[in-house]
Amino acid sequence: MKYVYAVLGAWLWSFNAYAGPAINVGDFYDYLNGDKNTYLKRVFNGGTSTAFVKINVTEMLYKPDGSYDEVPLKSQGDGMVRDGLMASPARLIVPANAMQSTRFLFMGERDRERYFRVRYLPVAPEKDDDFGVNDEDRAAYEASLTAGVRVMSGYGTVFFVRPEHSRFDTRTENGGRTYTLRNAGNTVVVVDEFKDCSVADRTDCAPVTKNHIFPGRVFSFEKQAGRTYRFFLVEGSSERVVEING
Repeated sequence: MKYVYAVLGAWLWSFNAYAGPAINVGDFYDYLNGDKNTYLKRVFNGGTSTAFVKINVTEMLYKPDGSYDEVPLKSQGDGMVRDGLMASPARLIVPANAMQSTRFLFMGERDRERYFRVRYLPVAPEKDDDFGVNDEDRAAYEASLTAGVRVMSGYGTVFFVRPEHSRFDTRTENGGRTYTLRNAGNTVVVVDEFKDCSVADRTDCAPVTKNHIFPGRVFSFEKQAGRTYRFFLVEGSSERVVEING
């Protein structure tokens, strides 16, 4: 079966190591609604040692072909971002089996939807890196990681900033062998928990997927006889179940 859709992938990377801090940031996709300017994000450390986490934000600029460039946020002479997504604080110290929070603030025009990549990077503290760790404690922390088995994993998530006046307008085309959802609105629509299963054997299913339909884009799939398709169509805070038979 062929799928045609606009989709953003979230990704995970790991440093070659085996124990230590192990952070979890929850959802890979976050959405700032048009009537909000701030968003709270929690970071949990389920590892065996304190996590020193740097938060880095870049903007994702999409091209007509669906590819994108990641660019640094523009800052003013005082080093502050005046147009984009800011994390406060941008440095977190998360003890083992504990949680800390950061708040994202968007500054700038909200006349169109914007997209950001947020990276959560566990690091060993260094001098003058804004963690406020003295030389003695920093050396002790590095020694504890070196003496044991180390694992330091980071996450990259996608952050959607919806327009101030968000408009949802999802149009359906269900003709022939193809089913199509067209986003005629001005903000992303989510096709969540997309399931493609056999009618005769409900355990015969393709992997479940999550898909984002950007404004002006489509999500479509070819219907096959003997298969059934089920998903949640999520438009902001509203969602409904859609079921299609092949």
